[in-house]
Amino acid sequence: MRARLVPGTIAALTLGALLLPGTAQAAPAPAVPVVDVRAHDSTAGTALASGYNEPGTELRVEAGRTSAARWLEIDYQVQQTGYWCGPAATRIALSARTAAPSQGELAAQLGTTEAGTDHIGQITAVLNARLGGGWYETKEMPNDPPTQAQRDLLWHDVVFDIDRNYPLVANIVAPPGNQPPGYPPDQTIYHYFTVFGYDAVDRTVLIADPASFGGNQIYWISFDQLATLIPPKGYSA
Repeated sequence: MRARLVPGTIAALTLGALLLPGTAQAAPAPAVPVVDVRAHDSTAGTALASGYNEPGTELRVEAGRTSAARWLEIDYQVQQTGYWCGPAATRIALSARTAAPSQGELAAQLGTTEAGTDHIGQITAVLNARLGGGWYETKEMPNDPPTQAQRDLLWHDVVFDIDRNYPLVANIVAPPGNQPPGYPPDQTIYHYFTVFGYDAVDRTVLIADPASFGGNQIYWISFDQLATLIPPKGYSA
């Protein structure tokens, strides 16, 4: 599915080269910014990183936990094309467990076209192929609004998977009036993003969103909103 990228400027730390007489030293690679996810608002989406919305920009989140919350270490990248949200979200999920391949490799493996990645089942298959075994399953949420049983299963999957170091990938439909932070308010967005943390006290979930709409890459949203964004699509967990 497609997600429209919002143009912006890249922000990263760059260290200059030290030039000595007769000797040229290569500049170190730009440092990857690290995002602190500990503070968040339970009622509205809180952007924890902004301004890093150039395609391919990297961010890193270090793993952490409190008595009621947990989040995983991930290597985040902004999606490199307007239709690679599926490959980018898959890459973010893989990065929690292994050295992640490029978005281009995953786009080819997923069968992503300019129309996007057709179905969440394609992502489930690639996650399992890359990690080995069959941890991931495709969970459909056809009811809009979701049933209580579907909501209960989603929360169980979020907690169960993240506690075992497996992020989730969700296929979402975000219409005007029900959107994460920064989304174009006059459009319905069909998209994929990665769920990699939760807080059981205020029932929020931590999202790595490869679209970077409005420069919002990493943010918390309420679990209730997540549950209403997925129907009639599904998720990999």
